[in-house]
Amino acid sequence: MPGQEKPYRVYRGGRSRGPAKPLRSKDQAPGNLSRGSAEAGDGYAGTHEPPKTRKRRRWGRWVVGLIVLLILLVAVWALLGYLAFRSGVKDANERLPDGAERALAPQEGALWRSPTNILVLGTDVGRGGRTGPGRSDSILVIHTDPGEHRIAQLAIPRDLRVQIPDHGEDRINAAYAYGGPALAVRTVESVTGLEMNHVVLVDLGTFGDVIDALGGVTIDVEKPLLSKFECPLATPARCQRWKGWRFRKGEQEMNGHRALVYSRIRKNELDPADNDITRGERQQQVTQAIASKIVSFYGFTRMPFMGDDLVKPLATDLSAGEILQLGWVKFRAPSSQTLSCHLGGSIADIGGAFVILGSEDNAEIVQMVLGESAPQPPPPGQPLEPGCRVGTGG
Repeated sequence: MPGQEKPYRVYRGGRSRGPAKPLRSKDQAPGNLSRGSAEAGDGYAGTHEPPKTRKRRRWGRWVVGLIVLLILLVAVWALLGYLAFRSGVKDANERLPDGAERALAPQEGALWRSPTNILVLGTDVGRGGRTGPGRSDSILVIHTDPGEHRIAQLAIPRDLRVQIPDHGEDRINAAYAYGGPALAVRTVESVTGLEMNHVVLVDLGTFGDVIDALGGVTIDVEKPLLSKFECPLATPARCQRWKGWRFRKGEQEMNGHRALVYSRIRKNELDPADNDITRGERQQQVTQAIASKIVSFYGFTRMPFMGDDLVKPLATDLSAGEILQLGWVKFRAPSSQTLSCHLGGSIADIGGAFVILGSEDNAEIVQMVLGESAPQPPPPGQPLEPGCRVGTGG
């Protein structure tokens, strides 16, 4: 058909040189060609799909959203716990007797970064039909040194005979009966040479409620105990037949009442060598166990429900913020930097009353508490002698 336009086009020059390219398989659609084949020059450049990042972006947004939600929930939970706790601490501040705060030395710097001394007095007012101000049933000085991540507890035997300001010589626990926490602070300062920056009064009658609110505490009992301390039975006849409280050796869970009994036992029928010193060591164990439970994850989850209950047995000058700072100091202090110390001496009979006459080594124990000398345990077989143990008490 010369001179007429052909209904098709003629491509001159034929196919390109080189080997023929393989045909695509039937299931390989042009839109599914890879970037590599397009770049190789197969004529289908630009027909492949971009990488599928949309699903990844959706998953990333979900993860970020969940993290933000979790942070908000933790913050709200912490706020609720703090508000409940702060309310209880305000009530505890109001329960502190007049004059107690004036007897304290001023605190220099924040508690989370500055050393402090805290006097903890366990009071037995109202227990067993007692009336009046009562005597301090336990005396404990807590020294914190945040810079060194150290916490030291110094137990003072309640039967230690000392000079009470304006009252002469007597057992140290009589200072609370004579002049309340203010005189107790002055007496402890004169015995130890340490200035007290804060004071905490603990009502032992309700202290077990704190432990119950925490779900109990774990105590590692050093040796078996058997004691008829404070018989829980209704009649004297039943108490006479009662064998007493028993505590096996080893780690065990204790509720509030049982932990309180363990810390206050004065006589162990299985070991006549037990005395007021070993009793103070048990009190330190319980105190450490409570502090560890409060700063634990479980304590955090329970805080909105029990924040005010934690301080119901307490009267103190410490604010809620200061107590939280002490919790941070406790959290950062490893067990290897925790000391449990006690003052000691020898037993004497004065006027028909057995007392402990202070040892000359008590001053050295105070230096151990301050970290100015290496801690030393009491001599073997002499539990009444002063000494320090490292990492005990939970």
